[in-house]
Parts: sequence; structure tokens; C-alpha cells
Amino acid sequence: MGTSGGDASSYASFVGGYGSGPGPGMAYRGGGAWRGYGGHAMEVEGFGDQVKEFVKAAMEMSVEFARGCRDIVWQSIGREDSYVGRRIRKLRGPCRRFFGKLTFFNDYFPEDKDPLHVWSVICFVFVLAFAALSLSTESETSTTLIKKVLTHPPSADRILLPDGRYLAYREQGVPADRARFSIIAPHAFLSSRLSGIPGLKASLLEEFGIRLLTYDLPGFGESDPHPNRNLESSALDMSFFAQSMGIVDKFWVLGYSSGSLHAWAALRYIPYRLAGAAMFAPMVNPYDSMMTKGERHGTWENWTRGRKFMYFLARRFPRLLVYFYRQSFLSGKHGQIDKWLSLSLGRRDRALIEDPIYEEFWQRDVEESIRQGNAKPFVEEAVLQVSNWGFTLSDLKMQKKLRGRGIFSWIKSLLSKDQEEYTGFLGPIHMWQGMDDKVVPPSMTDFVHRVLPGAAVHKLPYEGHFTYLYFCDECHRQIFTTLFGTPRGPLNIIVVEVDQTPIEGDTEEPEETTLILGDATTN
Repeated sequence: MGTSGGDASSYASFVGGYGSGPGPGMAYRGGGAWRGYGGHAMEVEGFGDQVKEFVKAAMEMSVEFARGCRDIVWQSIGREDSYVGRRIRKLRGPCRRFFGKLTFFNDYFPEDKDPLHVWSVICFVFVLAFAALSLSTESETSTTLIKKVLTHPPSADRILLPDGRYLAYREQGVPADRARFSIIAPHAFLSSRLSGIPGLKASLLEEFGIRLLTYDLPGFGESDPHPNRNLESSALDMSFFAQSMGIVDKFWVLGYSSGSLHAWAALRYIPYRLAGAAMFAPMVNPYDSMMTKGERHGTWENWTRGRKFMYFLARRFPRLLVYFYRQSFLSGKHGQIDKWLSLSLGRRDRALIEDPIYEEFWQRDVEESIRQGNAKPFVEEAVLQVSNWGFTLSDLKMQKKLRGRGIFSWIKSLLSKDQEEYTGFLGPIHMWQGMDDKVVPPSMTDFVHRVLPGAAVHKLPYEGHFTYLYFCDECHRQIFTTLFGTPRGPLNIIVVEVDQTPIEGDTEEPEETTLILGDATTN
């Protein structure tokens, strides 16, 4: 195809100008470039114009999309043959009759006012009044329910530990010299020495001859904090406490919920001081590597997202727990335990925590637990639950002690006449587990029983986390009967005074000697 001379020159001028800058027959205006070609002006679109066209096209597409959505909604809802339309038609008759009955109010409206306008104003005012009443009722209810945390004067007895710390304790039951059985109970999280066995009657302790000792963990209640505590130091504190309280024989340890951590530590580090262990909904490390997949799933699925998040923080970012604790039980105001600790509770547990007797006990126990106002001991306790304990539950299992390897150990075993030695805890372990417990699920006790098959498990149908141990006289009697058998009362000490008559010729004064012969009852 040929090209005329003028057109060719113009085309060459255009191409040359595009490649090497402005040339003859070209002019610039605004954001676009105007270039001459064949005696005509041609506009080259700039970047700004392209953005404007894109925005314009996008707006047009959005408008069309909105119209399409409107048509779909109208066809689905607005049309009379639609599902919603048919339902609305059914309501027209009742609504017309209802509003027809209200037409007699129109006679009381001013003549210059439209009834439709007046009714709309009445409905609006009614809605505002109802909202105001609802807000005022909620505010009054909140002010009556929220109670401030009280600080009580110090009232605990305390002992001095070897490292210079003071440990506060509480003593219940029979005196030390008449105690047939001694029980030491470390308390659970957000609790104190005042908890022990909630609602336990003194007459029942007297009937079984039990001396119950509870104490505040370091930093809780009136006990001094420990600079670097762990489960081994907790067991040593318990041992010193028992010694200071005059417990010569072995004692029982009672662990409830997270307080079981310190009971497990006692079984591991001071087994020679223990006669047995009583566990109620015993807590173990939920991250324990010995758990099977089913046991771990059965444990975690019962917990709320909030509690799972708290365990995650305790394991990875424990310092962040301080903020959450300050917003809950360290806020200076009382609240419910399930809200503070993100607990999921069963029906019977929820009914119990709403009981006024439990509420009074719970508030006093919390006030004693947080009396120092320091979040550190609570963070330490949370970290202990999910961190490495320094031992595993399998270490508590009764098993033969492994002999050393080598020919010398073999010869020593042949020459030795001693009986085979065992490791682990040799005494009885009893565990009570509510089958409706969602705080410490039954899967956790199943794990313990799998690792410690010698432990006796008492499964409690329909019981929750609190209902069996708290304020249940019959339950308390069943527990002591299981542990100690038939009640035999406290020890009866026989005191015999021996009058030493002087021998003839002896000038010294006679002395009276008191002999304590022991228990008069038949064991």
C-alpha cells in the first residue's frame, strides 16, 4: 500500500518526535500530549486520565451490582408470591384488626394532628422510655451485686522456716497429742489456708480423731513470698511445717484441684514423711508429653477459649497474666469464680456457686488469698501448672529399684542378703473424680490412673468440681471412712503417776514420775 509524500513526511515527523522529543507539528496541553499527524491533532492519554477512567468504570460497576442485589432481594422478599411476602400477607389481617381497635384513641388527638404522625411519636417515646428503664435497672442491679474486697486484720498463727520466711497456718480438729491421724492440705489457686475442706464439721474430726492443718502458700494470705519457688521447695516447706507442728509420725496429704500439684510434689520429694494421699479432681500438667491424643483431647475440649488462652500465656508469656489478673480478682471487687478464671461449669456446680453459703465462704477465702495485693505468687502458681515439674508421675509408681551395671554390681547382688528395694511412693493413693467435672475433666484422672495403676479411683456420677467436697456432710464422712475405716475417736492417753517411796536410810525427798502409756483403745 503506497503513502503520499505529505503523509509520509508527517508520519516521519510524528515518529521522530515520539522517539527523540518534541518535533514540528506537536503541542502539549494538560496531562495528555497532542501530536500532529496528517494535518490532524491526535491526543495521547496521560496517567491521570487513565486513573479517572478506571474509577469511573469501577463506580458504574458498583452501581450495577447494587441494582442487581436490590432486584434479587425484592424478588426473594418483596414480592407477594415469595416466602416472606406470603408470611406478611398472613399478618395483615391480625395487624389490621389490632390497629383497628386502637382507632378510638384518635378521638383524643388534637384536630390539627395527623394520627399517623401522633402514633409514630408515641411509639418513639415508648421505645426511649423502655431503654432508659432497662439501663437504670441494670445499673441498680450491678451496684447491688458488686461488692468491694475487704482487707481483714492479720489473724493467722505463723511459724518461722529455716530460710527466715514466715508461713501462716490454720489448725482444726483434735490436739496434736490426741490426734490419731494428721492431714496437711495445701490450698488451690485463688484460695488460702481458710479453705481446707469447706463446710467440714469439728464434730466429724473429733469422731475420727483427725488433726487437719492448712497453710498459705508463699505469697498467699499471710505467708511470706519465696524468692525462687518451685515444686521441690514447696515439698520442703510442707516437711518443715509438719516438723514444726510436732507431727512425729507420718501424715496424710490432701490435694484438691490445682492444690494437687503440691501433693504430687510431696509424694515425689518427701515420700518417707507421708502415710498416704487423698486427691480430689487432681490437676496435672495439661501439656504432659505422656498423655495420649485421646486424653489430651478429652481434657482441652472441656475448657473455654479464655482458659486455653490463659494456659498459653502462662506457658509462653507469663508476664502478660498480670494484666488479666488486675482486671479480675485483683481489681478490688468481688466476682464469680467462673468469670474470673474462665471456667465452664456443669449444672450442679453452677447451682452451688449461686448459693449464699458458698458465696460467703468464697468471698472470705478470696479476700484472704489476695490480701497482699501482689500478682506475682498467682503468676508463679499458674506457671507451675504448665511448666516442667522436675519429675513425672511415672516417678511415683512403685517399682523395683534398678541395680547398677557391671560385674561388681552383679557380685554385690549375689552376696547381699537384703530384700529387693523399691522406688516410688509405697503408700495408698485415693482419687475422687466427679464425672460432670469440666474444670478438671475425668480424662485427666484417667491419665493419672493409667500411669499409676495402683491408685484407687472413686468415680462420682453427676458430681462436678465443687459439689462433692464443698458443704456435704455425708460426703465428708464417706471420705474419712474410705481413708481411715471405722471412726475410733481421738487417742486416749493413760497417765500413771508413780510415787517413788524413799528407801530406808535415804535422805532425798521422794519424787513423783508421770508415765504416759499410750492409747487406751484397742487398735
